[in-house]
Amino acid sequence: MATLAGAQTARLSFWAKMTIGISVFIIFGFAQFGLRGMVDYAHAPLVMHLHGIAMLAWLSLLMTQAVLAGRGGLALHRKLGWASAGMLPLIVVLASMTCLAALPINMFPPFFTAAYFLALVHVSVVIFAVVVATAVSRRGQPDWHKRLMVGSTILLMEPALGRVLPMPFIMPWGEWLSMAIQLGVAALIVRHDRKELGAIHPATVVVGISVVLSHVVVEVLAVTPAWIAFTARMIAA
Repeated sequence: MATLAGAQTARLSFWAKMTIGISVFIIFGFAQFGLRGMVDYAHAPLVMHLHGIAMLAWLSLLMTQAVLAGRGGLALHRKLGWASAGMLPLIVVLASMTCLAALPINMFPPFFTAAYFLALVHVSVVIFAVVVATAVSRRGQPDWHKRLMVGSTILLMEPALGRVLPMPFIMPWGEWLSMAIQLGVAALIVRHDRKELGAIHPATVVVGISVVLSHVVVEVLAVTPAWIAFTARMIAA
């Protein structure tokens, strides 16, 4: 029995595998983009570098927590969780500052309008923050907590997909393809739910809705005259 318990602890859980797999994909997406010379690091504002460091730290903490939770290290998992929660406001602020720094110097994809880019960054980071905050508030309910944390990582796939997919050639359908891929990853949780619970967990439904909202709200805002005017004022400020 002791040997069996040790073997089960040594194996990565489904949630750890999901978290590590998605996080590694995100890191790969950004790394290959930079290695292909698609980023002008020399002229990038300092805030962009700080944002990248913060996100790498976030993903590293997330992967570490996922492994700890699946291997009985819950005490350290919780301590690191509070560190991650403390980073959340910083991530939101740095994402916003990075976007606002990029707009006046046109340091964003040429196939995006300025209004689209402003909406994309801010809507995505707000929905991400809400999902993470909800996961933290549900930390006493592991079934909710782990699904929402994996869901928040699925949301972070969007900018990585933008650097992996041939966006210049598939716009305006690129964002919908990204959404389809993200929902495909969320479907892995649905399959796990059906296998383990016999039904889809409500938290998994929340994840799916969050993914869809993150794309639909951006698309609507980007063509809204009031938002376009607001974007112009932000650039001129």
